[in-house]
Amino acid sequence: QVQLVESGGGLVQPGGSLRLSCAASGFTFSRSVMRWYRQAPGKERELVAAISRDGGSTNYADSMKGRFTISINNAKNTVYLQLNSLKPEDTAVYYCNAVAYYYCSGLVCPPTTGSWGQGTQVTVSS
Repeated sequence: QVQLVESGGGLVQPGGSLRLSCAASGFTFSRSVMRWYRQAPGKERELVAAISRDGGSTNYADSMKGRFTISINNAKNTVYLQLNSLKPEDTAVYYCNAVAYYYCSGLVCPPTTGSWGQGTQVTVSS
């Protein structure tokens, strides 16, 4: 049974940082593209970042480049998202997503494909 469990969210002031974690189990972690999405109130879910199976390739949504960093630890079956220089507009529920690599062209996978975690709330407010 595929399971993705996010943690690390919380309330942070503008300019602050958080590190999100996604612990994975029940599937071959090293054969998946791992992604982080987020969904703000009243908005559609949007892709934040993606990382390849070996951690060698990453991509980011333009608005997150330079502020967010995705990383992976295959030994721990965990993917991370480091959030720096947070802004109020980063407030959202952040979701972890895993897609079997053969559904993807590099790091580009069908948007609704794969397994999802329950999400972790990030609130940026003073």
